[in-house]
Amino acid sequence: MSGQADAPRRTGALHIGVVGAGTMGRGIVQLFAQAGHTVLCFDEKLDAAAHGVAAVFATLESLVAKGRLASDALDGIRARAKSCAALTDLAGCDVVIEAIIEDIAVKRDLFGRLEGIVADNCILATNTSSLIVAEIASACRHPERVAGLHFFNPVPLMKVAEIIAAVRTAPLVVATLRAIVEGAGHKAVVVADQPGFLVNHAGRGLYTEGLRIVEERVATPSEVDDVLRESLGFRMGPFELLDLTGLDVSSKVMTSIYEQFQEEPRFRPSSLVPPRVAAGLYGRKTGEGWYRYEKGQKVEPARRSAPSLPGGLTVWVDPDAPDGDALAGLVQNTGARRRLSASDADICVVQPIGEDATSAALRLGLDPSRSVAVDPITPFVRRRTMMLTVTTTPAVRDAAHALLASDEVPVSVIGDSIGFIAQRVIATIVNIAANIAQRAIAEVEDLEAAVRIGLGYPFGPLHWGDRMGATKILQILNGQLQATGDPRYRPSPWIARRAALGVSLLTPEAPR
Repeated sequence: MSGQADAPRRTGALHIGVVGAGTMGRGIVQLFAQAGHTVLCFDEKLDAAAHGVAAVFATLESLVAKGRLASDALDGIRARAKSCAALTDLAGCDVVIEAIIEDIAVKRDLFGRLEGIVADNCILATNTSSLIVAEIASACRHPERVAGLHFFNPVPLMKVAEIIAAVRTAPLVVATLRAIVEGAGHKAVVVADQPGFLVNHAGRGLYTEGLRIVEERVATPSEVDDVLRESLGFRMGPFELLDLTGLDVSSKVMTSIYEQFQEEPRFRPSSLVPPRVAAGLYGRKTGEGWYRYEKGQKVEPARRSAPSLPGGLTVWVDPDAPDGDALAGLVQNTGARRRLSASDADICVVQPIGEDATSAALRLGLDPSRSVAVDPITPFVRRRTMMLTVTTTPAVRDAAHALLASDEVPVSVIGDSIGFIAQRVIATIVNIAANIAQRAIAEVEDLEAAVRIGLGYPFGPLHWGDRMGATKILQILNGQLQATGDPRYRPSPWIARRAALGVSLLTPEAPR
């Protein structure tokens, strides 16, 4: 393909081959047949391709019955999507997409065979989610025609696809695949051939920091999930997601990405995981993981009930607290009395960022046994997170909990931690995303879109960092780094430079 113009080839009615009739292969067949392409499906297993195409038609028939697809559109798809009995039937295809087992030897063998069948200008794409595309392409005489084309399940509904440009992939191939994907109504994001590509790479922060928080006994899995789901708007918390995907699968992905990144501390797996995998606590599919399941439904764990509010309570609120007015209003509404001097109060309330409750109390000259901290970055009206110092007394804990829950907003009571739950998780997500941008693994626009669509986060990670403030992100990361000495928390230069300049984290590097 070298020497051809760097512009997409004809992307109207193409002939697209799909090798593999499993869940992903079927989804790819449906996507491109609905987009107007002729699609041929092949599978090495006898009759699998025919059954796969039939399953696609059955899915589309249900859409017709629901009024979501016109019957004449289904007729056209039936004419364009076909199964084939031999790999050689793909000879006339413009693009062949592989969606078979995640085995490098099997994929390399397939690509080697395809080169002897298809034309020299046929694009070969792999739907691998974890293998290095360049290694697959190295089996080919023309590696420049090979790229990754990674879809997410279910393919027709997950409106994003990663186009992975391997070291020798021709620009024309990338441009053509982008045009085909976008023509089918999906967002195409171009990604360098790096471990985890973009979406799985960017998603490491949620899982690994959630596990780290539980390791440190700051909170339980359900408490972490509650805070991130209710306070920050995640669709599911990390432990709910691990149970959904299966810990046996997720543990392999965590280990693979960590090893492929040369044991980068930011991706270090948790020691909590191997014993649970060995015990078969995979999640939903085994009936028990981080949660128990009955008839496929999660059994909700017991939550801590709010204690009764004691009478005559006196409270000191840090005058510099970000939510000081809201806290003061809450104190007033309960009938508790606010003290201007901390020494005269039953409870002292602080709101640190990037600091634990014990350190904040000592810095302000407070009695740690009478002190609690409330997370200032989460919306005060959704769920409140109250953090204890090492020596907070049970009486102070219960009185503060009762106060914070007095208007029926749920409260999570957690152990001492630099950055609470929400601060730590957001800072970790933003830091990993910033490093992706720093290394140009993807453009900022593609990074933001892929995370929103592929992971379902409320915001793109760098946009989220801007909402919180780059300086605060640095404060949280540096606080963790100083306290633990763990290089996992070292801030990306992308964040540090933009914080110093006072510019958005979305600001790209200056052209050179």
